[in-house]
Amino acid sequence: MFRRLADAAFLLLLTAWSGGFWVVGYLAVPSLFSSLAANRPLAGVLAGGLFERMGWLGLACGLVVACYTLFCLRGHAAWRSAFFWGVLVALLLTAVALFGIQPLMVRMKAEVAPLDVMQSPLHNRFVAWHVVSSVLYLLQSLIAGGLVVGSRKVLAA
Repeated sequence: MFRRLADAAFLLLLTAWSGGFWVVGYLAVPSLFSSLAANRPLAGVLAGGLFERMGWLGLACGLVVACYTLFCLRGHAAWRSAFFWGVLVALLLTAVALFGIQPLMVRMKAEVAPLDVMQSPLHNRFVAWHVVSSVLYLLQSLIAGGLVVGSRKVLAA
């Protein structure tokens, strides 16, 4: 009974993590920029907040999923599991974005305030980091989706 509840919680956390990536990055944020087309700086601030919250959710869910996989599902065999390594890579990408790229982009915006960073001398640098951030986010989204798909196999083992 406990194992089935724990497995269900594992699946819910994994789904929340993956679904969060997809909903925030590919539905909510584009909707923000579409709805606030006249105020792109505000849309950017709101989007940044969503991505930050998604980063914290990703860290929490990812850590629990990794620990459950390592300590309850696979033991030492987890280190030979593509699923486990996918979780670790997604966690690493999340940490890089949350603690490296996002604060850097916030600092760039603060450096040029009250100007919009897109109208500032830091425009090209900001755009380059935005591209890096977007690619990392896409990788996280794809990995998380793959983890959801692969979770049945992990739970069946």
